[in-house]
Amino acid sequence: MTALRLALMQYPVERPDSVASWGAKLDRWLAEARDQGAGLAVLPEYACVELGSALAGRAPAGEAEELAAMVEAAPRILDRMREAAMAAGLWLLPGTLPQRDADGAVRNRAPLIAPDGRLAFQDKHAMTRFEAERWGVTAGAPPRVFDTPWGRIGISICYDSEFPDHVRAQVEAGAWLILAPSCTDTPHGFNRVRVSAAARALENQCFVAVSPTVGEAPWSAALDRNRGRAAVLGPIDRGFPEDGVITEGVPDRPQWLLADLDPARIATVRREGAVFNHRDWPAGRFPAATPAAFA
Repeated sequence: MTALRLALMQYPVERPDSVASWGAKLDRWLAEARDQGAGLAVLPEYACVELGSALAGRAPAGEAEELAAMVEAAPRILDRMREAAMAAGLWLLPGTLPQRDADGAVRNRAPLIAPDGRLAFQDKHAMTRFEAERWGVTAGAPPRVFDTPWGRIGISICYDSEFPDHVRAQVEAGAWLILAPSCTDTPHGFNRVRVSAAARALENQCFVAVSPTVGEAPWSAALDRNRGRAAVLGPIDRGFPEDGVITEGVPDRPQWLLADLDPARIATVRREGAVFNHRDWPAGRFPAATPAAFA
């Protein structure tokens, strides 16, 4: 496995007036990540929901109106995400988008898109109170893993990263890196995800990477306030920083945060570390995650 240059976005929530203008914004940011040598770019949870009020035709739109508009436009938005990944020649986790399934339920879903346009999905499994009580978003499928040129990785969306067994199932299936796209509206929420990411990295002797939304958006029901900063957390052990922080961004400022991550470092610490958290973890409640099929 080769080293990965990972680009994590502190995504500025703005006010695009159409899927086309949102796609142009995505193209601009991805060109910047590509020009800095990134191989995989990560955007935060619900990044595309900044489109909600424009698609609903009202600002601010009501919560139900915003969600309905996003669900209706999800196929077009997903197509534009694929186009952006292919145009940039990057692997792309473009955040998450709400999609309606055949059973009628709306689920929060993260696509991982290859540079040739193939994609596979990770659902969010644990719902926040906003999602469950006000938006009516339903828990999705259990954790999966994704085969990439850099080895197997996992995606644990925001609140899912706060539950050890979700990440553990991905690590047991071979993931050395966990991507945690997030959307938090207070420092409390951001710090829950940030502290959880650090804990998951320690427990599993792996990398965990957080990408947040940032900025104020009073026209949006879901993204009205956004606080956070991107970070890559690693094992707190030999060969790593004493606090496990590989790198982190400036709070609440739009930017790419880049990190060069080598899976060989994870293999070494799991084999030669001062402790063996990865080896000594007890069996979890999830079975090992299954590989996702790209199509």
